Amino acid sequence: MPEPESGGVSGAGTRSESRGGPGAGPIPASPGVPPQARVGGVYGGGGVSEGGAYAEPRTGVAALSVRYQVGAALALAVVAVAVCLHLGMVFLHVAPSNTVTKAHGKAIDDWVYPEFEQNWKLFAPNPLQQNIAVQARAEVQAKSGEIRTTGWYDLSAEDGRAIDGNLLPSHTQQNELRRALDFFLATHDSDNRPSGLRGSLSEDYLRRIVVLRLDREDAAGKGGVVEQVQVRTRTTNVPPPKWSTEKISDKPIYRVLPWWSVATDDTDTDNDGGAE
Repeated sequence: MPEPESGGVSGAGTRSESRGGPGAGPIPASPGVPPQARVGGVYGGGGVSEGGAYAEPRTGVAALSVRYQVGAALALAVVAVAVCLHLGMVFLHVAPSNTVTKAHGKAIDDWVYPEFEQNWKLFAPNPLQQNIAVQARAEVQAKSGEIRTTGWYDLSAEDGRAIDGNLLPSHTQQNELRRALDFFLATHDSDNRPSGLRGSLSEDYLRRIVVLRLDREDAAGKGGVVEQVQVRTRTTNVPPPKWSTEKISDKPIYRVLPWWSVATDDTDTDNDGGAE
């Protein structure tokens, strides 16, 4: 029986050669495929595992060296601990008074305030129906030594004029004075006495804002020095719409705070200029 020609259709021996079996010659390199991509006679980057099966390449963290895997695990552990600590602090802050909050209340408040303050205003908003203006005056010592008291400066009106017509008003113009007053009122009783350590902090904060605002207005005059400042609030009710039959008072209500002495670090001095 005649033997098949060398260029005939593949038989058993030909299939063995195509699979790289025993006696098969090396697989010729294909154009455009780098030699390092041919692993164990099979093209691809994953290589061939024991037994000839194709091994998938490692990805993600598994593709890193052991040293970097340990670093990634430590970073993930630190983030997880920080998240758990934050959630625990916020939970204790909004939870009813308990043994833990009584023992560690200051640490919880230091963590939460002011960046993570929690309240229900987002879910039950209560819009203000009053206009509250912050006004201030100063007791100044003129260059001649004379002591005089300035008139009342309406600081809220100054912020309003800066915001009107401004497409991009600053956060300071919109909120600094209002938040400082809210902070003060929340930490003082009706007699303006501080309730706790945050009361004195709110007083210092409001006083420094007022001193800087009065200095901006040149309240002391040329060569004068601001010795004391006093703040008051002027509260008026928002008038009802014309179609409403509601009757409210349009008389303003004043709350006058005590005089505060001005400390050296309350003023915005130039250290370089002082050194000269």
